[in-house]
Amino acid sequence: MKYALITGSSGLVGSESSKFFHNKNFRILGIDNDNRSYFFGPSASTKKMSNKLKKDLKNYKHFNTDIRSKRNLEKIFKKYKNKIKCIIHTAAQPSHDWAAKEPLTDFTINANGTLNLLYLANKYCKKSVFIYVSTNKVYGDTPNYLPLYGKKKRFEIKSNHFFNKGINEKMSIDKSVHSLFGVSKISGDLMAQEYGKNLKMKTGIFRLGCITGANHAGAELHGFLSYLFKAVKNNIKYRIFGYKGKQVRDNIHAKDLVSCFWNFYLKPRYGEVYNIGGGRSNSCSVIEAIELIEKKIKKKLNYSFVKKNRMGDHIWYITDNKKFKKHYPKWKIKYSLKRIIEEMDQNS
Repeated sequence: MKYALITGSSGLVGSESSKFFHNKNFRILGIDNDNRSYFFGPSASTKKMSNKLKKDLKNYKHFNTDIRSKRNLEKIFKKYKNKIKCIIHTAAQPSHDWAAKEPLTDFTINANGTLNLLYLANKYCKKSVFIYVSTNKVYGDTPNYLPLYGKKKRFEIKSNHFFNKGINEKMSIDKSVHSLFGVSKISGDLMAQEYGKNLKMKTGIFRLGCITGANHAGAELHGFLSYLFKAVKNNIKYRIFGYKGKQVRDNIHAKDLVSCFWNFYLKPRYGEVYNIGGGRSNSCSVIEAIELIEKKIKKKLNYSFVKKNRMGDHIWYITDNKKFKKHYPKWKIKYSLKRIIEEMDQNS
C-alpha cells in the first residue's frame, strides 16, 4: 500500500496532483485548511474542491491541518511512516502584496511550514520523493535588468541574447529585490535543496511562474489568466499594475506540471532545481492576454492602468525548460496557450 502526501491538496496544483497520483494507484493524504479564503476572500475558497476530491476519489483522506503546526503534521507522518512514497508540497501563501501586509504569516507558512515537512519526511519516510513547488520569484527583480525593449504590445529581449529562449537555472538568486514573498519561498527552496544534497533525500525543486487551468480559483492578487477570465465574464474592473500591460508571462497548465512531478518521481534526484513554465510558445503580455480572451468570449474588459508596478514584479519572464527536458526527455507540454484559454472558456 503506497501513499502520496499532498499539501495544498485542494488548490490548483494540489488537486491535479491528487487526481493524477490517485489514478496511479496511490492512496492520497490531502492536507489543506483553506487558508486561501483567508488570503483572498470567500471567492477564492478551496472548500468546494476539497468536497469534490472526497467525493470523487475513493482513496482520498483529507486533513484540515495547518503546515505551521509540526505537532499536528507529525501525527500524520507517525501514522503512515514509510508507506508515504511521495510528498508534493504545494501549500503556500502565494502573493507579493499579501506578504507585505502579514510578513510573519507569510514566512511561517512558506519557510517554517516547508522545514516542518522536510524534517518529518527525513525522520519518518526518508526514502520518499519530496517535490517542492517553488517560484521564479526566487530570482527577484534580476530579470528586469536584462536588455529588454518595448514593442507595441509586449516587452522582448534581443534574439541573440543568452536568455532569448527563456530564463534557466543559471540566473542568480542573489543581490536583487525579491518581495517578502520571494524571500520566504527562497528559504523553502534552499532548505529543500539542502535536505537533498546534504541529508541525501530525494528532493526536486520546481521554480514556477504562471500556473493555470480550469480549476484555478483566481483572485486579483494571484492567478493571472484565471482572474482575468473572471473579470471579463463578470464585468469586474481589472487593474493593470505597471509597465502599461506589456509585461510578459509564460503559462503552463497544471496537468503539464503534474506530469513533470510524475517523471521526477519515477527517476528522482538529490536536491535538483528546475525552472518549469510554458516556455516562449505559451507566453503573452497582459495586453495580449486581454485581447485573446476578449476575442474568445466576444466581450470587452473594463480595465485601467495603475502606474506603480508591484514590488519585485517581473517585466519579462519566459522559462527555459531545457534542463528538465534533458533529464526527462519523454516529458512535453500538451496544453498550448490557445488550448488553455479554450478550456477556461468552457469551464467558466
